[in-house]
Amino acid sequence: MKLDSPAFSPNGAIPRRYTCEGQDLSPPLKWTGEPEGTRSLVLIVDDPDAPDPAAPRATWVHWVLFDIPPGSGTLPEGARELPGSTRTGLNDWRKREYGGPCPPIGRHRYFHKLYALDLEVGDLGPGAGKAEVEKAMAGHVLGQAQLVGTYQKEG
Repeated sequence: MKLDSPAFSPNGAIPRRYTCEGQDLSPPLKWTGEPEGTRSLVLIVDDPDAPDPAAPRATWVHWVLFDIPPGSGTLPEGARELPGSTRTGLNDWRKREYGGPCPPIGRHRYFHKLYALDLEVGDLGPGAGKAEVEKAMAGHVLGQAQLVGTYQKEG
């Protein structure tokens, strides 16, 4: 599988409009190469450099989507209407929507991880986030792709 964004190149800087200093829109994403037998996709966006890349202590979760229909192939910029049966999980702000990069110090890496699964995850309950989705998808990953972008506050 391959995951790309027309907004930034692999390991490149994420434009300000997709961050807390801009419009905080989700970046456009597109993917290809879903393995045969894919029943759903999962997208997790997180930052392993929190709070300081020189001394990271946590991975901050920015977005959790699951049960993305196979064959959808894209998420538009500022995705508010999600494809078909897509479900949202809680991020580390305890919200169900995208939360853009907002690093307190230094240049952070933002991992956009897409997984193809041989099942639909289904309803995980109202408090479900990354940990619950990862537990549900364990042993069911057919393929995966990753796109990393970086961001450092301008101020």
